[in-house]
Amino acid sequence: MSRPGTRFQTSETVDFVIVGSGAAGGVMARELSVAGFTVVVLEQGPRIESAEFRHDEWLYKYNSELTWGARQGHPQTFRRTEDETAEPADVLAYAHNVGGSSVHFAANFWRFRDIDFRERSLVGPIEGANLADWPIGYDDLEPYYTRVDWEIGVSGLAGPWDPPRSRDYPCPPMPVKSPGVLLERAGKALGYQPYPAPVAILSQPHNGRAPCYHCGFCWGFGCEVGAKSSTLVAMIPQAEATGRCEIRTLSTVHRVETDDAGRATGVVYWDGEGVEHRQAARAVILSANGAETPRLLLLSESSRFPDGLANSSGMVGRNLMFNGWSWTVGLFEHPVNAFRSIPATRVIHDFYSIDPAEGFYGGGGIDSRCPADGTPMNYADWAVPLDGPQWGREYTDSLKEWFTHSAAFVGHTTSLPVLTNSVSLDPTVRDKWGRPALRTTYADHPHDARTMEFFEERARELMDAAGATRVWGDNGADWPPGSSHLLGTCRMGDDPASSVVDRYHRAHDVPNLFICDGSSLVTSGRGQPTMTIQALAFRAAEHIGEAARRGEV
Repeated sequence: MSRPGTRFQTSETVDFVIVGSGAAGGVMARELSVAGFTVVVLEQGPRIESAEFRHDEWLYKYNSELTWGARQGHPQTFRRTEDETAEPADVLAYAHNVGGSSVHFAANFWRFRDIDFRERSLVGPIEGANLADWPIGYDDLEPYYTRVDWEIGVSGLAGPWDPPRSRDYPCPPMPVKSPGVLLERAGKALGYQPYPAPVAILSQPHNGRAPCYHCGFCWGFGCEVGAKSSTLVAMIPQAEATGRCEIRTLSTVHRVETDDAGRATGVVYWDGEGVEHRQAARAVILSANGAETPRLLLLSESSRFPDGLANSSGMVGRNLMFNGWSWTVGLFEHPVNAFRSIPATRVIHDFYSIDPAEGFYGGGGIDSRCPADGTPMNYADWAVPLDGPQWGREYTDSLKEWFTHSAAFVGHTTSLPVLTNSVSLDPTVRDKWGRPALRTTYADHPHDARTMEFFEERARELMDAAGATRVWGDNGADWPPGSSHLLGTCRMGDDPASSVVDRYHRAHDVPNLFICDGSSLVTSGRGQPTMTIQALAFRAAEHIGEAARRGEV
């Protein structure tokens, strides 16, 4: 069902049907409807408005109201290699609600830099990696990064490592919090250049929206005042205000239909009651995320597209990238109270590209946060030191001190594209609709594992320099894989034999099918892809609109 507003009949052929309302889909909906086109956005989750969000750790973190999994009828399976049998595991984390993961992300907004678009040319081949250059560069995307800054709403201050920008941030940086002070002092003591972390959270009123009031419930929660710059508050209301855009919720798309000429004619979906509908459209845009988009293409096979829609290259679902991470916790003599305010206020990018002399390829950044995600239950669940008490009065007494006296320095790092890392259809497990479940095949490239270890080592040095009395931590190379960064599974490129979409996000095989979300990325960047996904969406919408007006869609 949908909220009151513009309604189209399913039999009515609209200009564009967009699958997904998240970081990319929300931008595409706003841009195309403002440009004069009729748009239907199909979102498989509900619509939760700002005033309806709650500070309920159990509801969101443990009952997974915003991120569905097996408990809600959406099982997943996982295997490390293609020779293994996949086992049940919720590896792919993403939202099912209007605004998608932009509603509950931590809101770190780093631009990619020139190297992220030209890694293959600059680095050369890496054994075991399917590394390629993007068909576009930083200069092509910079105007759209600036649009993200101003139209989505970003707070920050150009730092020593920033790539060139055509305009300053619209909002000053968020006030520094205690973990940021500790990281800044330690970084300067070690000769690094920490600077204010750019975030998609408003430090002052902007575009008619209220600023952050520092409640501390950002990461994993929706913002009840609309200060976090999700597409739910920054884009979708403007799309609906045109009178040409309908957001249709509880609508699970399971097939893109094509005609005898191989052109997309619309999509088939189930509503919240399980009734099947078909929405006709002149063009289809998939922005369902880097897992659901390839699944939908694979489910849309036909005699003309026997290996899945838009998959003549065989690249649909392949080259899955997650971004690596490390997590280092320090205990301090005095209270830090890191749970207050937004997740991160300072970042170090001195290791954006690791010196090749280290013997491996990678890079990223280190920011400062509350251990876990700022909530006591999650902290108690996995952020406490393993060599400390784990039960009883001694544990609860220690937990009070750990939670209030600790800070985390978190590494966010590269993930190399590996051909066999993929999202595919499980041959036996089915979801609540009877569709094949998402099956993830993934193993970290050895360079990615070493990069995560490198960042943990640097973070431990920073903790020592910050005066931590005790340090513990881990990195993603030691954990079962999984992420909310789902990248690379329908990569863009000029060559139809090695990519799924062209530089303007048009599918090589289907002239009126467009794909724009994390799946379009060719490389992973250094840990924070959402801003780039949105810059790509602004750019794609502009070119798609121009092509449609020329009659080329």
